[in-house]
Amino acid sequence: MDTIENKIYEEVKNRCLSTNNAFGIGAWEHHIELVYKLAKENAENYGADKEIVALAALLHDIASVTNKDYVEEHHIIGASIAEELLKNENYPEERIESIKKCILNHRGSRLVEKNTPEEICIADADAMAHFSSIPSLFSMVYKEKQLPINEGAEFVKNKLERSYNKLSPKGKEIVEKQYGAIKLLFDK
Repeated sequence: MDTIENKIYEEVKNRCLSTNNAFGIGAWEHHIELVYKLAKENAENYGADKEIVALAALLHDIASVTNKDYVEEHHIIGASIAEELLKNENYPEERIESIKKCILNHRGSRLVEKNTPEEICIADADAMAHFSSIPSLFSMVYKEKQLPINEGAEFVKNKLERSYNKLSPKGKEIVEKQYGAIKLLFDK
């Protein structure tokens, strides 16, 4: 029998492979799967529940890959999609609520207080993924947003700075060297 984690993994990956996903498989390969890996690696160091972290990491951007129109409110819509998927698997209600809080509070553009180790772990993994997938950020700004070179570079620089600033102290410590190297590249 498949575990809930395996089922959700396949569900999210299939949504990323769908022609409805305007972001293509890159959303899976260069972000969601990376957030999932980083969150699972960090869960123990953060004192977080590993299963909640794994499921929240997989589901944190499910709304964005389900429908491009959901991007602006993907944290809110994603929490609802996650709840529906998990309820269909008879997952415990209190654990669903924890996962929903992780999804609702993962965005760097929403500076909300994260109250649990799981919320901090997911928000940090989401931000950390940007430092490990810089080529995908450039692809987004030049291919999807079709920005000119200087504007695209400025967008990526600012995104990485926002990502770093949203990290917890523990998260900043983990990516400090990467962030320093990136700053050197951009600050010429």
